[in-house]
Amino acid sequence: MKIGIVGLGRMGAAISWRLCQQGFDVAGWDHNADVNRALAAGGLRIAANPREIAAHAEIVISIVTEDHGVRRIFNGLDGFLSGDVKGKLFIEMSTLQPMTGRELAPLVDAKGARLIDSPVLGTIPQVRDGKLFAMVGGRAEDLERARPVLEKMTRRIVHMGPNGAGYAMKLAVNLGLGAYIQAVSESLALGLKQGLTLEQMLDVLQEAPYASGWLKSKLDVLKGAPAEMTLDIRTLRKDLMSAVATGALTGVPMPLSAATLVALSAAVADDYGNGDLAELPKFLREAMLQNFA
Repeated sequence: MKIGIVGLGRMGAAISWRLCQQGFDVAGWDHNADVNRALAAGGLRIAANPREIAAHAEIVISIVTEDHGVRRIFNGLDGFLSGDVKGKLFIEMSTLQPMTGRELAPLVDAKGARLIDSPVLGTIPQVRDGKLFAMVGGRAEDLERARPVLEKMTRRIVHMGPNGAGYAMKLAVNLGLGAYIQAVSESLALGLKQGLTLEQMLDVLQEAPYASGWLKSKLDVLKGAPAEMTLDIRTLRKDLMSAVATGALTGVPMPLSAATLVALSAAVADDYGNGDLAELPKFLREAMLQNFA
């Protein structure tokens, strides 16, 4: 089966190699020419633009950073829909606002193709092992068509509802993650000011009722070790902006999310944006608290 992938960042590149290893005929494209050259040198076939990807593939995967970027790869010059895509299936795996999925689906339908949204839980190690968790929005029959591809990347696939429902679930998950990390950040800052050590607090927090797998996986980073990048602070900020915007559009008050977004925005403004999420507590202690000293 021929697969096209647009968006060859950390996740997209890992997905492309996973699918190659599983026997699919894969071609890719990224807006960053340096990324294209690097992956081409590693053996991945690189197309000229998204339109060429769609022409090559039976199933097209896209995984990019934000809503406007996804709209461009579908509707822009040399975008997917600028060519003949009749019979194609698009699997959109970015983390977007639900309205974007609901906006794009009828445009894709009008061209004789189908679209599902399928954001995932997991990072690079889960991609390599085929153990992502997919949350799918779209028609059930389109999910069944996508299943042979998604199953090579995932441990579980859940159909959440119509187009946009997968995005809604992913935003809900990342909203909770952001709030949890903010709470851990403030807990550690408070304890340090009261004379506790990071080692003491992290040992006890692992026994707390709200202890999480994320906390356990990030203990070394929280103690100051270098981080293996999973999700960066800038991207989580974008996701919480999307969650807050979606809440505003649908009349859902989101004071906790808005407050967490302030902290993430401050981190980005202070050049922490490219750091792993587990570096947010360090920012809170070393940068934000200076303003209150």
